This record gives sequence, C-alpha cells and structure tokens, in this order.
Amino acid sequence: MTDPIDGFDIENPELPKAIKKRAMASGGYPYDDKLDRDSYEARMYALQKQLVTLQAHLAASGERIMIVFEGRDAAGKGGTIKRYLENLNPRYSIIAALPKPNDRERTQWYFQRYVDWMPAATETVLFDRSWYNRAGVEKVMGFCTPKQTEHFLEEAPEFEKRITKDGIHLFKFWLSIGREMQLKRFHDRRHDPLKVWKLSPIDLEALTRWSDYTEARDAMIERTHTEHAPWTVVRTNDKRRGRITLIQSVLHRLDYAGKDTEAIGEIDASICFDGPNFLSMDKTD
Repeated sequence: MTDPIDGFDIENPELPKAIKKRAMASGGYPYDDKLDRDSYEARMYALQKQLVTLQAHLAASGERIMIVFEGRDAAGKGGTIKRYLENLNPRYSIIAALPKPNDRERTQWYFQRYVDWMPAATETVLFDRSWYNRAGVEKVMGFCTPKQTEHFLEEAPEFEKRITKDGIHLFKFWLSIGREMQLKRFHDRRHDPLKVWKLSPIDLEALTRWSDYTEARDAMIERTHTEHAPWTVVRTNDKRRGRITLIQSVLHRLDYAGKDTEAIGEIDASICFDGPNFLSMDKTD
C-alpha cells in the first residue's frame, strides 16, 4: 500500500485524512491530543512570571544566557522563542536569526559571525538556528563539503567550551517532530496567506530528505553533546507541551533569586530527553 505522504502535492488544498490522523502521533509522540488551552495558558503564565524573575536576577548579577534552538523546519522554534520573550525586556533579550552568509562572511572563520551575537552582561540571546547549520542543512543540501562538516564537528565542542568557561550559561535544544506533523504544518503554511512566507524552497526539499536529516542530526548530537554543553531534545508535535517543557528546562538548570520550583513544575520525561538517551531510543522522528 502506498503511503499517502509519499508524492503528496503540497499545492493540493486538501490534506489526506490519513496524514491528519497520524500527525499527532507521528514519531512515536505519546499524546493523542494537544494540551487544552486553559491548562496551557495557566502553566505558561506561571513560567513567564519565573522568566521575569530570572530577568531581574540577570540585571542584578550581570550573568549571561545563550539558548540555541535547532530542529527540523516547522518544529516550532519561532513560536517557542516568541512565548519565551513575550513579557521580557527586548533591550536585554535578543533574537539572533542570521541570514545566509555574505561573500565576506563565507571567507571568515566559520564561527566568527556568531561571536558578534554573544551576550553582554544581563543579556539573553536566543539563536533561531545557529552555527549548527553546518552540521544540518548545509551538510544535507550540499552547501558545504564533507571535510568542512567534519572540521566543524571537531571544533564545535571546543568553541562551546570557551563560551561556558567564560561564564555564559549555554543551552542547546533540538525540537523534534514526526514526518506527518511536518507535512501537516507545511501544508497549513502553504494555504494560509498569513503564514505562506514561512515556507521556502529549502523547506519543501527537506520533505524528500527526511532520512538524510535524521542521519545528520544523530551524528551532530553524538559528536557535540558534552558535559559543558549538553543537548536537550524536546518532542514538539504538540507545540504547547513543547514550549512549556523547554522553558522548564532552562529554569530548572539555573539558580536565581526568587526561584519557585513548584511554579516551574516537573518536566514531562515522556517528551524531553538528553542527547544520548534520545539517540538510544527506537524512534522515527
């Protein structure tokens, strides 16, 4: 029997029922339904209050935070960043979403343009994709050579060691979704006039390279998960649960004045894993 995801035309305004039905559970996602909105808003409000408390602590202490958001296209990176920053001071909370390098940047040390975005005292910088482009989209799409990818995988742990030794709190998140959920979100974007700008030719090409991206992701996590800069994987077929879990992960790992562990809540271990545990699982996302 032909899988409805194979050869599906994204221009078709009708999404096959089989894909819709399987989207939530794709990739082995453990929940059949989204977290209900009332519960989501209540939990998010409590977490955002803690983020405001953390912001006050950073202002007093001068500490610095960097958060790397990686994942397949449509995994929910932008929406999670938006909710994280929703009630924070934009002067000290910065989004780094770098475009493709220009001619000059392509001749620099690969990490050089990211260094310019490192946080100063009191700042939090959130990278909507990061230097890990080299181990993901650049590798899969042939925008860099295998030698460049290998060099990156060797250098990245040392680069991140310098960051953390300087006292910056570094978080690395991989947002994981199933194949059917990715197709559903692409389809929604293609047929929503307010979201169509989010869909690029590279995104559509990713649909045919699912296994290649999986292989690249697994190699990236295996080679760059370290004690000083570990990977945390959050399954985000349900964006609401994913956003809550990611913010909880940041707050639990930091010590700050006014921290309320009860308000932060317990992390859902069925959708949140450290890098090695995720790699050891029998998974399809």
